[in-house]
Amino acid sequence: MPLPIELCGYFCYHKKVIKIEEIEKLAELARISLTEDEKAGLQKDIDGVLLYVGQIKNLKAEMADVSPVTENVMRTDEVLNASGEYTEKLIKAAPKSENGFVKVKKIL
Repeated sequence: MPLPIELCGYFCYHKKVIKIEEIEKLAELARISLTEDEKAGLQKDIDGVLLYVGQIKNLKAEMADVSPVTENVMRTDEVLNASGEYTEKLIKAAPKSENGFVKVKKIL
């Protein structure tokens, strides 16, 4: 006797949700040819997906009463170095500079 769908878990294939005829129709719409083994494999795979979706739909909403977290999770900005502390090093490391700014190629 097969287990009820809700008890047998994700990989339960006792109940065929999609028929071989429906697989053949999908293959026709997709304009692909399938062997009998491929049809059976697709049936098994699609059944697994549909059964899993069915389990998700049947879940009781245990978290329905829980309020979402609505607190600010952003950190405050902190200045960790003195203004201009690395400016001279960065300007010297740039390929081109002019008047204390890094000079770049015009792109527009």
